[in-house]
Amino acid sequence: MVSPNRHPPSAAVLRLAPEDEVVVAVTPLAAGDSIRLGDLEVAVLDPIPAGHKVSLVRIPMGAPIRKYGQPIGVATREIQAGSHVHGHNCAVGAFDRTYAVATAGGAAPEAASGGATPRTFLGYVRPDGRVGTRNYVAVISMANCSASVSRRIADGITADELSAYPSVDGVLALTHKGGCAMPENGPEHLQLERVLAGFARHPNVAGYVIVGLGCEVAQARRLIERQDLWCPGEVEGPPVLVIQEEGGVRRTVEAGLSVLRQLLPVAAAARRVEIPASSLVLGLQCGGSDGFSGITANPALGVAVDLLVAQGGTAVLGETPEIYGAEHLLAQRAVGREVGEALIERIRWWEAYAASHGATIDNNPTPGNKAGGLTTIFEKSLGAVAKAGSTRLTAVYRYAEQVSRRGLVLMDTPGNDPVSLTGIVAGGATICAFTTGRGSVYGCKPSPCIKIATTSSLYRRMEEDMDLDAGVVLDGTPVQEVGRAIFDEVLAVASGKRTKSEAQGLGDEEFAPWMLGPVL
Repeated sequence: MVSPNRHPPSAAVLRLAPEDEVVVAVTPLAAGDSIRLGDLEVAVLDPIPAGHKVSLVRIPMGAPIRKYGQPIGVATREIQAGSHVHGHNCAVGAFDRTYAVATAGGAAPEAASGGATPRTFLGYVRPDGRVGTRNYVAVISMANCSASVSRRIADGITADELSAYPSVDGVLALTHKGGCAMPENGPEHLQLERVLAGFARHPNVAGYVIVGLGCEVAQARRLIERQDLWCPGEVEGPPVLVIQEEGGVRRTVEAGLSVLRQLLPVAAAARRVEIPASSLVLGLQCGGSDGFSGITANPALGVAVDLLVAQGGTAVLGETPEIYGAEHLLAQRAVGREVGEALIERIRWWEAYAASHGATIDNNPTPGNKAGGLTTIFEKSLGAVAKAGSTRLTAVYRYAEQVSRRGLVLMDTPGNDPVSLTGIVAGGATICAFTTGRGSVYGCKPSPCIKIATTSSLYRRMEEDMDLDAGVVLDGTPVQEVGRAIFDEVLAVASGKRTKSEAQGLGDEEFAPWMLGPVL
């Protein structure tokens, strides 16, 4: 794929690869405008919104349409040169993906980290050696039946009381709608346990209490035993409260507040210390994408990922359905056949999973994505994988599994933003970077989430919500420069700088474990 910063910044359109039949409008084009690229001149036939595609050549019906040098779909009717290319004349079509697994060159993360100037951040080292970027105490609900009680326990610590512990970022209630009416020890039950345990042991959580009703499928004490959980501080025994055993709501809330008041001084004793950037685990997400996501913010984030991996750190790519159509590019970058085949197996699983629910994996993009210029899931995916940078893919994880390999890894998550990042954070991501073209407002407690706007107009319109403006790429700022700025921001936020979403208190309602199966 050709980096957009190789094109003249003054151009009204961007051709992302020499073989592309389409270009992207940087600014709105009117019918009658002319596109000039070298010796080629094309008259625009239709109004073209910014971020949308216009054809450079006549494209016969059934012929592939390329962007980024890769097929994004086929022409559903003949398309004249200068025409708007979108859902009315372009659709997903079958094309051969050559799964040349583990054939890409490039250094593995261990080798790549050798020549990088060491970078550091200020983080929290937990007693077991885990490294965090934030310092929360959590109340974890086992099921929806204990959600309200969990929320009351967390809210019982007032702002005045919390002010006595300035190094504590807050008391976080992790509530959800599941936990029961599912097969005991089935895939959904075990996956939920991975999520809950992942947040309990998360490096950004200094201590926790688990709250259950008592009769649900997801049993608190079984979670403690199977996941080998522990909690620091002066809490005796497993930090579990069961409403039916405590004697009801009021008594459980009182008991929960007593536990929190034991945990808060322990959390407050933690202090930030200088730590190598290799300890960072960065979760990657894009949401509310547009036609510029794969041109500005995602490639720039990919540069930041390469810089982090060069430090020996870890980046977690998710959203498996939104790499569909681009997975062959990632498979080529696998460090070995086992990793590449694990990725392909997840794609096949998603095809079968979608079909079992009467859907197809290409039921995407969303209406907002389409309004921003994205036509097919292939186009969306090719832009989305740009945020994975260029290093080798070292591992493939199931949803909410603990990430242990360094470098670029993939976690199998849905494309839905809260569900995806819930799994990635449960797997150990201590900071997240979220690119958006339409303007997603999202928080991700207990991990801070950096928002990166794809255009300067979006950044100006939603400056209270966007942390960085990647739209400057369209004005000629090199992608590499924006990527370095993102990496610097990752280190600053990891050291305690608050993101825009944190400043507005967002992140309490985005905990959303993936519910796989039927409600029984």
